[in-house]
Amino acid sequence: MTESEKRKSRITTRTLQRMRDRGERITMLTAYDFPTAKILDEAGVDVLLVGDTVGMVVQGHSTTLPVTMDQMIYHAEMVGRAAEHAMVVVDLPFPDGQLDLLHSVRCGARVLKETQCHAVKLEGGAEQAERIEAMVGAGIPVMAHIGLRPQNIHVEGGYRLQRDIERLVADAKAAEAAGAFTVLIECVPSEAAAAITDAVKVPTIGIGAGRDVSGQVLVTHDILGLTSGYTPKFTRLFADVGNTIREAAKSYCDEVKAASFPSDAESFE
Repeated sequence: MTESEKRKSRITTRTLQRMRDRGERITMLTAYDFPTAKILDEAGVDVLLVGDTVGMVVQGHSTTLPVTMDQMIYHAEMVGRAAEHAMVVVDLPFPDGQLDLLHSVRCGARVLKETQCHAVKLEGGAEQAERIEAMVGAGIPVMAHIGLRPQNIHVEGGYRLQRDIERLVADAKAAEAAGAFTVLIECVPSEAAAAITDAVKVPTIGIGAGRDVSGQVLVTHDILGLTSGYTPKFTRLFADVGNTIREAAKSYCDEVKAASFPSDAESFE
């Protein structure tokens, strides 16, 4: 499929599976608003993730835990309207992915009914198999999230590399068996990610998981330098937009104070 053809067609769960089967790498980035989602979609990103990371990179919290379902719907609705090509996946925030099954199904249904998004992401593997199965059975595509699970931060005692390969593989296989169309793997050694990818037939998306996966996801704010200072080891700065904005704002302030903005050309008579 050419780039022009990709931009004209919608990425679906079947598209991602075909890409995995062909060995074509899948690209995924986060988006929380209309203009960013539109730019990323036009750039050809395959999957946009409306992540509960919005709590940290947009709202300024130290964890993802304060984010609510209503807030996720608010951001997802904007991103869903912007994306013409990309598949859009929405996080189920804490504790909506941990309460009773019917509650989670209802939350997943809200995503599909109230936004133009296409799937949900649910943290957990084997212990979430019944929930994944219930949601998929109700017509809600589910991306499973194993390895480091930010919603489990207080149980884990911090953001730690996950090294238990046997457990990670079991989580991925359980999620696949329950009907998950993709497995996101966060913060694991490359060897573990390779073992997981070999153990399942569905696509695997890595973040801090090395190269031996079906695709990669990063937080858009991290790759653009729009952070509060901390950049994870597994990310890369592709453009220093944060510094560009800082310099533009400083120039604006200087010119307003010097009365050089607005000029005659920027004023009405």
